[in-house]
Amino acid sequence: MFDLVYSTVSFASYGNAFGLSNVALSSFDILLAYIVAIVVAIIVALVLKLPLLPSKPYRYSFDVSALYPTPVIAIGILSIFLVLNYTFIYNGIILAAIIGILSALFVKYLFDFVFPKPLDESGEDGVQ
Repeated sequence: MFDLVYSTVSFASYGNAFGLSNVALSSFDILLAYIVAIVVAIIVALVLKLPLLPSKPYRYSFDVSALYPTPVIAIGILSIFLVLNYTFIYNGIILAAIIGILSALFVKYLFDFVFPKPLDESGEDGVQ
C-alpha cells in the first residue's frame, strides 16, 4: 500500500499532463499541502459548529461531520488542482488552506442540497 501512495505522490510531482511544467513539486511539498488542507478543513468545520463525529449509529448515519466528508472533499479538490499543476503560491500551501476553508463551508451549507439524504422505509426524507 505504501508503494502505491509513494508512486501516486511521485507521479503527481513530475509535472502537468502536458509535461510543460517549469517547476515540479517534491513529494514532501505535496504531502504537506494535503496535511494543510486536512487540518484547515477540520478546524474550520469545528469553528462552523459541525459535530466532530456523526450521530450514532455511525454505520447508518448520513449526518455530516468535521471528520467525514469535510477532509475527503478537501483532498479530492486539492488533488484535482495538483494534477492540473496549478499550485498558486508557496508550493500549494495557500491553495490548500483556501480549499480547506471552502470545503468546510460547502459541507456546512451546501452538502445536503447537492447530496440529499436517502428516503427511509416510510418514505419520509431523512434517516432516523
